Amino acid sequence: MTGIRTVHLAVYDTMSDWEAAYAVAHINRPLWQRQPGRFQVRTVGETTEPVTTAGGLRVVPDLIVEDVQPSNSAMLILVGSDLWANGGHAAFASLADRFLTAGAIVAAICGATFGLALAGILDRYDHTSNAAGYLAMSGYQASGRYRDESAVTDRNLITASGTAPMDFARQIFVALDLYEPHVLDAWYRLYHDQDASAFAVLAAA
Repeated sequence: MTGIRTVHLAVYDTMSDWEAAYAVAHINRPLWQRQPGRFQVRTVGETTEPVTTAGGLRVVPDLIVEDVQPSNSAMLILVGSDLWANGGHAAFASLADRFLTAGAIVAAICGATFGLALAGILDRYDHTSNAAGYLAMSGYQASGRYRDESAVTDRNLITASGTAPMDFARQIFVALDLYEPHVLDAWYRLYHDQDASAFAVLAAA
């Protein structure tokens, strides 16, 4: 396992399991990658107890929050859940803040962006979310930094709308330098645009 870097996926009850599905599957799948096998995905929970996703899947965390250090992580991925809006998952908002302060990468989508807004983290970054009005309900003070785009990367923070899991994945792949640019372009055209001609590029990669 020497040289393999870990991408940490936060897991919690009611998490929107589909929002990171493209990212996680292709990070773990060496096919088409620039340097296959550089990354592994491990799940992180607040405890070691199993969680139940929005899709009803039962996930047992590999690690707990206290086990994760920014210096030992390639990225922290946070997805939406029913609990972010009520200030839930504070431990993960705190972990995200530690990552960002240390210069490590955080990728947040849908409700997770709301949680980062509640924690004051989005005040420091250009960002997006499900809608400007959605984030405004958090009472945060950074509406001027909101960008009406499907996914936004500002320095070491990636944010995305919950309706854009493939755009979210693409930004994650760029941050990890997972694919050669022409391969990433073909990946997006195949999965997002359903452009069958892109498969030939991937098959040759």
